[in-house]
Amino acid sequence: MTDEADVEVAAAELDVDAGAGGVAHDVLQRGLYYEELDLDARYLHRPGRTMTEADNVLFSTLTMNPQALHLDAAWSSSQPFGERLVNSMLTLAVLVGSSVAQLTQGTIVANLGFTDVRFPHPLRHGDTLYAETVVTAKRPSSSRPGQGVVTLAHTGRNQDGVVVAEATRTVLFWCRDAAP
Repeated sequence: MTDEADVEVAAAELDVDAGAGGVAHDVLQRGLYYEELDLDARYLHRPGRTMTEADNVLFSTLTMNPQALHLDAAWSSSQPFGERLVNSMLTLAVLVGSSVAQLTQGTIVANLGFTDVRFPHPLRHGDTLYAETVVTAKRPSSSRPGQGVVTLAHTGRNQDGVVVAEATRTVLFWCRDAAP
C-alpha cells in the first residue's frame, strides 16, 4: 500500500507532476483487442509516409537486394517506367507498419501469414503512401483460449488515391481479458 508521499516521490523520479491539471489516470497507446476490432469499419492509418530515394536505397541494400530497378538510375531510365521504383518489399513493410499503432501495438500475439500480396501500380521516390485496413473476418482461436484469429485486408494508396499495394494478413490477437 502506498501513501501520497510515495506517489509524489515516484512522480518526481519519472519527472511527472502528480495530479497536474486534474489528470485522473494515464492512457497508454495500444492497438485494439480482438473484441474491439470492427468488421464494419475501414481503419485509416495516418499520417502517410513519403518515400524518399534514401529510404529506398537503404532498405534495398540492408536487405541485400541489388535490383538495378531500385538502385541504378541510368539503367532504370531505359526501362518501361523510365525511373527507379520504390522496392516493393519496402512498400509492403511500410503498409503493414503503418497499421501497428492503431491496430496491433501490444495486442498482437503473432503474424500467421500473408496472402494475395499485389503491387498494381508502382510507388516512386517522392510518393506518399497512405495505408488503410479492413477487418474481413475474425473468430476465436480453437486451439488458443483467450486469443482470436483475424484476417486483415491492407491497402496502400499514393497521394493521388491510386492503389499501389494490397495484402491480406492473418493475425493472432489477444482477447482483452486474457492479455498479459
